Amino acid sequence: MNFTTRFAPSPTGPLHLGHAYSALLAHDSAREEDGKFLLRIDDLDQSRARPHWEDQIYDDLAWLGITWDGPVRRQSDHFHEYAKATQQLRAAGLTFECTCSRRDIEAAANAPQEGVPEFGPDGRIYPGTCRSLALAPTPQTCTRLNISKACALALPAHFTDTEPDRVGVHNLETQDMLATVGDVILSRRQMAASYHLSVVLDDAATGVTDVIRGADLFDATRIHVVLQKLLNLPTPAYHHHKLIRDDAGKRLAKRDDARAIARYRAEGATPTDIRQMVGL
Repeated sequence: MNFTTRFAPSPTGPLHLGHAYSALLAHDSAREEDGKFLLRIDDLDQSRARPHWEDQIYDDLAWLGITWDGPVRRQSDHFHEYAKATQQLRAAGLTFECTCSRRDIEAAANAPQEGVPEFGPDGRIYPGTCRSLALAPTPQTCTRLNISKACALALPAHFTDTEPDRVGVHNLETQDMLATVGDVILSRRQMAASYHLSVVLDDAATGVTDVIRGADLFDATRIHVVLQKLLNLPTPAYHHHKLIRDDAGKRLAKRDDARAIARYRAEGATPTDIRQMVGL
């Protein structure tokens, strides 16, 4: 299969230097492999997505010299696919409905068990409050993956990483998943799907063979591999690259407008300058 990778920004703010690094790294890798570089717009959260930010993404990438192959995939065009996958997992008895708010989960975590991790890839690990309640799906509930049942079906499994700090095969173990991941959300209130479910389906639908993304998503990859196994989807190779950080060592976020590509452009920077700033 030909090397195929992608860049998948969300149109919820300006692209910054961290985005530039990830996009350029993926684009360069695809061109060096004579493969495909795909662009996807992750506009899953329609309450925050804005057309002008999407337009800015196209403009900034073109200015950087990045070209993509084929049409742009927009998540908002595929909500029905996410709903179908959620129903497939629900029919298999691998999910449950949950009414807990973040405040409820925080309250339940006031007395954590000694030696048990409190946080996982999605933040505070869900304590299982609604797991045995057999609630029906409603607009007020979210759908969670029963990680215990999921691991029983999906594991053993593994994924490979090409990043030097993590290079090699990473095996997924049931006890580790139970302790450090928990029952992650598959679909949220007023939203078609969670990040985890949507990106797994998107990558499979577009034939992505290699996922190039930040090291902050390394732990989330374990969830994605489990979902790939449950849905009988291929597992790509992964490259979790370094993060671009500010002078204080904090990773960049969209609120860091001072690091926005558009601002550097307005100040007269060139695409070569941007490459040098991010170490390419």
